[in-house]
Amino acid sequence: MAGRAPSLSLHRRRVAAGLASVLCTGVLTGCTVASGAPEDTGPGPGTRAADVLPPTAGMGFDYQIGGAYTPPDGVRAVSRDREDEPAAGLYNVCYVNAFQTQPGALEWWQDAHPDLLLRDEDGKPIIDEGWDEVLLDTSTPAKRTRLAEIVGEWIDGCEESGFQAVEPDNLDSFERSKGRLTAAHNAAFATALAERAHGDGLAIGQKNTTDLLDRHTAIGFDFAVAEECAQFDECGAYTEAYDDRVLAIEYEGEGDVSFDEACSRWGDRISLVLRDLDVLPAGEKEYVYRSC
Repeated sequence: MAGRAPSLSLHRRRVAAGLASVLCTGVLTGCTVASGAPEDTGPGPGTRAADVLPPTAGMGFDYQIGGAYTPPDGVRAVSRDREDEPAAGLYNVCYVNAFQTQPGALEWWQDAHPDLLLRDEDGKPIIDEGWDEVLLDTSTPAKRTRLAEIVGEWIDGCEESGFQAVEPDNLDSFERSKGRLTAAHNAAFATALAERAHGDGLAIGQKNTTDLLDRHTAIGFDFAVAEECAQFDECGAYTEAYDDRVLAIEYEGEGDVSFDEACSRWGDRISLVLRDLDVLPAGEKEYVYRSC
């Protein structure tokens, strides 16, 4: 590697957004999660996650990928950017932008690994216009292997910092790839990331993308991180797949389903919170946090 790509905390809301283990206590001790064989059209065999700790169903949760702050009372799990420190004594999920470039990191990718940026037929980088991020090219085994080494180092860093789990974002980048990527490409890359995470003793969460729920066991995912699943009527799909081990985020002012309605339907089963769209730290003017 020619250096480490910079990281920037940034909220990821996916309008087109899109768990299998033993119920654990809030104490950070190991649990065992087994994964089954893949489908013929899916990625290689999912890894067996011995001694990783998935989140407990329904545990108090806060989504802090826009900047770390003291968790509110009752919170037992937080998700934070990989450049932030985990919260002492809590279950910590490490946010990693695994399928697209972080804003501000494009120059590093262009200098160090230009061929790993997804390009159109004219050779121009394909950009997620919503977040000004270039998609990473997961289309071949060779490129996935190289990307897995880069992102794998970030996952290693999550473990070294003291996180218990990782959420690799933008699993759904194939939907924005202008036909250059497929769900199978990203599923295969996610499988490599799951193997790396499990090798580090970390659980790994499926971030959005209900289209890949039927492959979650084959890939090796242990739980889900779902944005706006109440708005898009997807919470049931995640809860069924992951036995209620779902960290779910709704956003203030988004959609037609109120947070009270979402809590009434799902608040007694999954970890559900309301955040401001920019996921600001506490103390900022537009900061919003509510739990069920």
